[in-house]
Amino acid sequence: MKAPHASSDLEKQRALIALLVLAFAWGLNWVVLKVAVAYAPPLVFAAARMIGGGIALLALCAWRGRGLRPRFLATYAWIGLFQTAGFMGLVMSAIAISGVGAISTLAYTMPLWVALAGVFFLGERLHPLQIFALALAMLGILAIVGFEHLGRAGYADLLALLAGIAWAAGVIITKRLANRTEIDVIELTTWQMLAGGAVLGVAAFIVPHGPTHYTLAYMGALAYNIFIATALAYVLWVYVLDRLPARDASMGVLSNPIVGIVAAWAFLGEIPSPSVGWGIALTLAGLALMAYADRAGAQ
Repeated sequence: MKAPHASSDLEKQRALIALLVLAFAWGLNWVVLKVAVAYAPPLVFAAARMIGGGIALLALCAWRGRGLRPRFLATYAWIGLFQTAGFMGLVMSAIAISGVGAISTLAYTMPLWVALAGVFFLGERLHPLQIFALALAMLGILAIVGFEHLGRAGYADLLALLAGIAWAAGVIITKRLANRTEIDVIELTTWQMLAGGAVLGVAAFIVPHGPTHYTLAYMGALAYNIFIATALAYVLWVYVLDRLPARDASMGVLSNPIVGIVAAWAFLGEIPSPSVGWGIALTLAGLALMAYADRAGAQ
């Protein structure tokens, strides 16, 4: 009688450890991305990152003796369109023209959209405290994209917000697939990454851009993104999604933008304006409150 419960607890502990690794892998990567766009066009770098990560995972599949034929290619392609192409393309375009703090926070509003979409697509319910948390986070979003900076920074904020929505769509599709059948984490990650990378490659080819400068800094940023922030991190992310409820998994990445904001302050000297700072604080507070409400089973 104890074995299944013990196994479940162990799986949850492993998923939580994976979330901690993700916090640093993705949180520190905001600084790395800012370095990368100084040497390469945003869409070019995003495509190289995702295609490179997908190829690395294909090699891993071959080394482990796994079949390379995807079982749910159409679904993987949809996930890749939103979670890889949509999220990464929008984020890279945003970070090329604005600072890390606001962009990372808005991109990680993904849990808000997962909570809302979960009502319609996963049969979940929103409790009063969760609705209040959503309202609090929305106030923070409005403060970040305030009317005093509707130029390039405001455009970048909008792109980051759309990136969070695109990521949420990928999460919902992943959870719907996981609810129907057992999924292979590496298989799903590999093919959604390659599909999204292909879309980014086409976009990079179509959109006019400048040259890529293959400096040591750029090559280091690309290597970190391919092997750590993409291949490893995306496997961990799908692993977490497969073992935790959608909201728990989504709220678990709340620490990522915090790591990104601290890293941007430490390495890039970025200090947000008072209004943006308050917006970031309100948004993160709303996300944290929603996480608490969800885990406490608020009535």
